[in-house]
Amino acid sequence: MKHILLTAAFALAAAPALAGSCPADMAAIDAAMESASLSEGDMTKVKALRAEGEELHDGGDHAASMAKLAEAKSMLGID
Repeated sequence: MKHILLTAAFALAAAPALAGSCPADMAAIDAAMESASLSEGDMTKVKALRAEGEELHDGGDHAASMAKLAEAKSMLGID
């Protein structure tokens, strides 16, 4: 029981850190899109992933937001 409570406490403490990286990821995506040489279809997908990531972030689902933003970053060849 003590182990479960300790794990939960660490998870709650980490949540603000995860939430704080979403805006930085969105800014990195925005900057990379300006000079990216992707096909029109891929750029459309990157923009959709970025928008979905922002929506999830605003809704408080930071883990899902980071997953969408990571996919967009991967397509752009950043981190």
